[in-house]
Amino acid sequence: MTDSPLPRNITVDRQNQLLIVEWEDGAYCEYPLPGIRYICPCADCRGGHENMGKPIPPEDIFKTPAPGISTDLVDAKLVGNYGIQFFWADGHNAGLYSWNILRPLCPAK
Repeated sequence: MTDSPLPRNITVDRQNQLLIVEWEDGAYCEYPLPGIRYICPCADCRGGHENMGKPIPPEDIFKTPAPGISTDLVDAKLVGNYGIQFFWADGHNAGLYSWNILRPLCPAK
């Protein structure tokens, strides 16, 4: 079960490199895809299992990964009511982004 609201609508805007989520609490959030890749919650990207589950600073959603790490999105799939998984052009797909991770990172407009 999640403590955060669930998404009502999810759109991937590849042209503008955005993940757009309309949440059931009425929030409308545009997450930059490079930032989504930067905050990847998998053990490899977080620097080991001991770092998983630590809060992600909201400003990190505006950062860009190091050169050689793809921000070109190939696909995205829902993972039940839990979250979303992204498939990047460099083959990386290990991060499962729960709604609890994404909702607090909603960029202010």
